[in-house]
Amino acid sequence: MDYEFLRDVTGQVVVKFSMGHEAIGHWINEELKGDLNILDQIEAAAAELKGSERQWQLAGHEYTLLLDSEEVMIRANQLEFESDEMEEGMNYYDEESLSFCGVEDFLAALQAYRNFMLNH
Repeated sequence: MDYEFLRDVTGQVVVKFSMGHEAIGHWINEELKGDLNILDQIEAAAAELKGSERQWQLAGHEYTLLLDSEEVMIRANQLEFESDEMEEGMNYYDEESLSFCGVEDFLAALQAYRNFMLNH
């Protein structure tokens, strides 16, 4: 999972993630928007979930984060389709709307984001 942090012309931090993990970048750009308090909540939830079977969810305006002790899922809220509307043999392109990654990799990316926010 590769990612990069940039500042746009307005000074806003923009995050881009590699193919297959684009939804993580979109989630950071749309839901976090530099709010380090949300990062604190996620890190605390990950620590509480470690070694358990429980899950934790953070629903946002555009994306929802679902966290368990091993994996993170970020899904666009609009990604709820009716399965009977699909034609046979067809599937939705959802690479930019759904991403999975391990908790440790996700927390490392969030720490890198925090460091970028504070130091650049």
